[in-house]
Amino acid sequence: MVRKAGVPHPRLPLPAAGQGDDLAVFQRWLGEAIPLVRQLGLNGMAWQGDALVWNLELEPNLNDKGTGFGGSLTAQATLIGWCWTTLWLRSRGLLQDVVVATASQRFLAPVTADYRLECLPRDAEGPRGLQERLDTKGKGRIVLVQRLYANDTLCLEAEGDYAVLPAPPSA
Repeated sequence: MVRKAGVPHPRLPLPAAGQGDDLAVFQRWLGEAIPLVRQLGLNGMAWQGDALVWNLELEPNLNDKGTGFGGSLTAQATLIGWCWTTLWLRSRGLLQDVVVATASQRFLAPVTADYRLECLPRDAEGPRGLQERLDTKGKGRIVLVQRLYANDTLCLEAEGDYAVLPAPPSA
């Protein structure tokens, strides 16, 4: 399917009640919905407790110095936060749009090998607060942190504020 500007990609159907997403299916849909994803070297995603974890290849993300390109790493950090929030909503039977409101990052060391990117709520109470705002206002926000490790060295710390938009009116 060729994507066109201004045309939303069809939503992935929700998982069965009480079931989480099949992350391999979600990753395939993500690559269709956001074509850039197919170029990022994403080898897989998994939940580890409250953290969404991606394994990524360095080679498609190299810069001119032979290390990780900051633009790719920043895009990946932003995207994993979007995925965390989207998957969290989907696990609750909600199909609401998610956007990043603010994002920041600190580069701590060069990325010189394949790497792992982790995303989790900044505050343990973040998901509960988001659920309360969704229940009362139909929209909400959550702050997520992302950490990138190459050979167990912390190379990047990022933070994003993700907004969950109100659900569209039923047709």
